[in-house]
Amino acid sequence: MTARTAPPGDVLLRDHLENPRGLGALERSPHIGAAGGAACGDVISVSVHVADGHVVDAGFRAHGCAAARAAGSAAVELLRGARLLDAALITANALDGELGGLGPSARHASELAADALHRALGMAAREGAARLSRVAHRTLVAMSGGVDSAAAAQLALDAGEEVVAVTLELWSDPATDGERSCCSPQAVIGARRLAHRMGIPHFTIDLRDDFRAEVVGEFLDGYAEGRTPNPCVGCNGSVRFDSMLGLADRLGARRLATGHYARIADDGRGPLIRAAVDPAKDQSYVLARLRGHDVARLRFPLGELEKPRVRELARAAGLEVADKPESQDLCFLAGGDTRSFMRRHGGASLRASSSGGEIVDREGAVLGRHGGHHTFTVGQRRGLGVAAAEPLYVLGKDARRNRVVVGPRAALLSDRVRLAPIELHRPASEVQAVRLRYHAPPVPCRMDAGLPAGRHEHVGLRLDREVPAAAPGQTGCLLAGDLVVGWGAIADPAVDAAG
Repeated sequence: MTARTAPPGDVLLRDHLENPRGLGALERSPHIGAAGGAACGDVISVSVHVADGHVVDAGFRAHGCAAARAAGSAAVELLRGARLLDAALITANALDGELGGLGPSARHASELAADALHRALGMAAREGAARLSRVAHRTLVAMSGGVDSAAAAQLALDAGEEVVAVTLELWSDPATDGERSCCSPQAVIGARRLAHRMGIPHFTIDLRDDFRAEVVGEFLDGYAEGRTPNPCVGCNGSVRFDSMLGLADRLGARRLATGHYARIADDGRGPLIRAAVDPAKDQSYVLARLRGHDVARLRFPLGELEKPRVRELARAAGLEVADKPESQDLCFLAGGDTRSFMRRHGGASLRASSSGGEIVDREGAVLGRHGGHHTFTVGQRRGLGVAAAEPLYVLGKDARRNRVVVGPRAALLSDRVRLAPIELHRPASEVQAVRLRYHAPPVPCRMDAGLPAGRHEHVGLRLDREVPAAAPGQTGCLLAGDLVVGWGAIADPAVDAAG
């Protein structure tokens, strides 16, 4: 029996050009992904029909070079009839192989087609077209393309779990350094390539509209109203984990694992977020809004490890990101700064603030002028532009009058904090301390012991010692030992009292 040989590459390519699979098919499908545009002018869109855990049908459209048309056809060829999780493993290399190998000048077409097909699959998965039976050992892992999430995925693989990866695309802005962001289009592609090299099916979930409305919108509104919000806490509490846990349900995964440095502990009344072993990396603060029913389905495999050990594990597994530097930026500010971001996206309210206002002391005497109250933070010392006999600090902001109030450091000190709103995971009688900023040391505190677990409009905290006033809008993370037992938004005392 003579072994079959694959036809020459030019024959495969010509076949896809002369007999394109699925050209124009499924154009009314709600699950369409597109990639391409400015750089090369080529655009490929791929549409899918997913049912019963399979890609029942697929179609494409391509504009630009012949290679783009051929790559779209190859995507349809590989998608049709594939199991959903097999389709989520399709790479640009697989498309290239289906075409017999494109030359360097045409290779971009396979990359575009792969990105488009994965966007289509992600849309189908997000909107519920993909519903897989639950598998006890299937784990969904959040992958950002960095070493922490890759190590979390590797630990799940090492434990014998069936791993599926997801990356959330949250922000796209030409002024942002996408290579330094965890949720940019570039991060999505990098995380997908990494997952595929690890043999893991990967899904891209586009949440840019939700993120813009719920996280960035709240961030900008907060600054316009004189607050300094913490968008990471809000994102984890309202966008990121909700969407990933929903995807885990649809993909039949019993749990969601992430690369966060935190732990989970059950005090007999359900699971709570617990601080990580490594205090320098602990991320329990930004997870404070997560509720018990969600926490029960989470896994934080790095919570017992220190960062050097995580890098060692990644190197031992041959992961290319083992020594990848960390980004300390907010994902939508990567490579930029808050002031320029607010100029681009802030809208009318922040533009009005930028017209300038007064810098005043506690008695209301005008000491100088500023270019917008939103460019200042409570506790700030540098950059005030006011000469004085002693160092001055920002004590507060009056957004309505576009004023910044400054004074000596002693005026910043307080042993009281107002939280509004507040959510308690356990009764107030169990609260022992509060963390007022990310990575700030906990401060012992007391609050109304009669408050039950649940959401409350506002509450006052009495601290055991005076500390510099926390910026309104930041999160107060309530602790019992190293367990997170609640959270609240820090309120401006003056505004809160007036309300």
